[in-house]
Amino acid sequence: MLENLHSGSKLEDTLFPPKITLRIKGKLLALNSPWIMGIINSTPDSFFKGSRTSSRKKEVLDKAETMVIQGAQILDIGGYSSRPGADFVAEETELKRVISVITDIKERFPETLVSIDTFRHRVAKEAVAAGADMVNDISGGAMDSCMHDTVGKLGTPYICMHMKGTPQTMQRQTQYEHLEKELLDYFSRKIRACYEAGIKDVIVDIGLGFSKNLEQNYQLLRNISLFKTLQLPLLVGLSRKSMIYKVLKCSPEEALNGSTALHMAALMQGASILRVHDVKEANETLLLYKQLIA
Repeated sequence: MLENLHSGSKLEDTLFPPKITLRIKGKLLALNSPWIMGIINSTPDSFFKGSRTSSRKKEVLDKAETMVIQGAQILDIGGYSSRPGADFVAEETELKRVISVITDIKERFPETLVSIDTFRHRVAKEAVAAGADMVNDISGGAMDSCMHDTVGKLGTPYICMHMKGTPQTMQRQTQYEHLEKELLDYFSRKIRACYEAGIKDVIVDIGLGFSKNLEQNYQLLRNISLFKTLQLPLLVGLSRKSMIYKVLKCSPEEALNGSTALHMAALMQGASILRVHDVKEANETLLLYKQLIA
């Protein structure tokens, strides 16, 4: 997990910020090289069928084991689909979907980091009690005013994503005067709020596919390096999304090759974490990236 790249490479220093650390349950982990986050959705309606997993223990553990063997440092567990127009899911349903999954994974793979993908503070709190190591919030705290304070008390890293509206309304809110500037302003405000709430480690996610149209997604992908000015880890989640399959005129199931191509682009722009459905292929991309900048 903590493998170092060659520290003498000037190109490496340009593409990837050195000496990023995360404090997780009393341990200081160095993010000296990009990590891979594998997606496990305990949902019936996530946009990519291959990411859907029931709460049955064997199915969950088989999927988790495959991802760990293939090179995932983090497993991201979600019980509420955030695809555009997704149906509302009650809090109790979300809890039922994710808590046993987290417990089972941490019992089998205690050294693997687990993230809870939720915008609800109660789900975050119970997930961390079940073993989750970090909180991944698509709303950056906007959909639950108690989220920042809760995560501050939990003492876990917090993934703060940019989105306007909700999964039900976000694709009607794609108007920006200056896209990058507005996102940088958004993150400046959110990061300040996180620190004031006691959150010590913030990870930034520009929210590709969330309240952005096709052209805006590619504009942000071309300019990910701008967000390195925040001096925080940058998570990029583009795996099999519509920004790929709409251009290629295919389905999410056919968008692996496009995902791989854009993962390399994200790494070249300084991505710290890739959130992916296909860990093996993402890890191969990462290995080639390391060779390229060696």
